[in-house]
Amino acid sequence: MADLKMPEMNCVVIAGNLTKDPVFRQTTNGTPVVNFTVASNRKFRDSGNQWQEDVCYVGVVAWNKLADSCRDRLKKGSAVLVDGELQSRNWKTDDGHNRSIVEIKARRIQFLNKRGRPADVAAEQVADDEPSTFMDESFDRFLTNEESDLLKNNGHKISE
Repeated sequence: MADLKMPEMNCVVIAGNLTKDPVFRQTTNGTPVVNFTVASNRKFRDSGNQWQEDVCYVGVVAWNKLADSCRDRLKKGSAVLVDGELQSRNWKTDDGHNRSIVEIKARRIQFLNKRGRPADVAAEQVADDEPSTFMDESFDRFLTNEESDLLKNNGHKISE
């Protein structure tokens, strides 16, 4: 048993709606970043067999081209499916208090709302093949080759 290696896995998928418009910024070196919060609802029956609803609020951060896509396509109420990993951040507030947050670093975001087209554009002029899922291509640059292969194969190791 001592030889058993615990796998290192950090994957999360959540679907929900944005609670407010995303906040877009650029780092000092010009890297785009966007933050938003997703509200995900869970319905369940309580002990009295009555339907109840619980809401979970989760922060999301997206970088680079994925951040640009979010800036252009998302607003308060937008429905999204987010695939990524949990990350924690710590900082000190202006008044000296330590703060921390756990949020999702997005790898892929699928935009679930249909895009409206301008009233003056005919349906034939709108590209049907426009992707609704965007991916952060830089997300796994720090992964080992084996970890990267696992991600590309949806977590299934391909036998050689």
